[in-house]
Amino acid sequence: MENKSALSERLSRLKQQVALLEVHPSSEPQSASGGVLPVPLAAQAVHDLYAATPADGVAVNGFGLGLSMAMAKGKPVVWAIQDMVSHEVGRPYAPGLVEMGLNPDDLLLVRARDMKSLLSIGEEALRSPAVGAVLLSSWGESPALTLTATKRLLMAAKTGGGTCFLARVAAEVMATASESRWSVASGPSVELEANSPGHPCFSVTLQRQRGGGAPRRWILEWNRDRRAFVEPVPLSGDLVSVAPVRPAIADTVIPWRRSA
Repeated sequence: MENKSALSERLSRLKQQVALLEVHPSSEPQSASGGVLPVPLAAQAVHDLYAATPADGVAVNGFGLGLSMAMAKGKPVVWAIQDMVSHEVGRPYAPGLVEMGLNPDDLLLVRARDMKSLLSIGEEALRSPAVGAVLLSSWGESPALTLTATKRLLMAAKTGGGTCFLARVAAEVMATASESRWSVASGPSVELEANSPGHPCFSVTLQRQRGGGAPRRWILEWNRDRRAFVEPVPLSGDLVSVAPVRPAIADTVIPWRRSA
């Protein structure tokens, strides 16, 4: 567990970095208008993203990053990653981030030793009006993640105006202050010309959304040129197979790359 002085120093550095974002805002607007999400996502809110299996840790973080880029609306994204996620899933790969259509100037990466640090970093980033979206990548269970903790994230999001995505791997579903809850797995992609790899593809299930509605499932593709998810295609269980269970990847990986 990170001690209080170390956490305070880490938050102080984050404040300085976020302050720079306020002075130098993103120059390339990012918007979801070029694509379609399965359902409208509320801004200034918290959204829960659960990996369907531990092997889908790459997929849930890739989906969360895509949503963050789509919801940032021209502002930078803060991506805080718990150390255990980097160990079990892999670290962000800079050329891969660029291939996803992300301008490096629009992303602030922050390491968090544990869940308590991750939540504190999320709160601090969300309070800044310079931040468009915050992605918090976590691993496993923690007593620090409570309903009260997620309410604090929600209050911070409403204060700063950004949107928070809490990506969880190897974790059980719990009650939170989130606007929606998703289950995410790798999806089957369609090859491009000359048998080249297709667009990043995700099998996503909307399990819960405030206001009601039955759970629904889609296959979504990320379009790097439009920096948005393209028209969703309803998943038919007898036509499209879901991702197989694979062992977690410990080496450095591209966060949104899919297995064949």
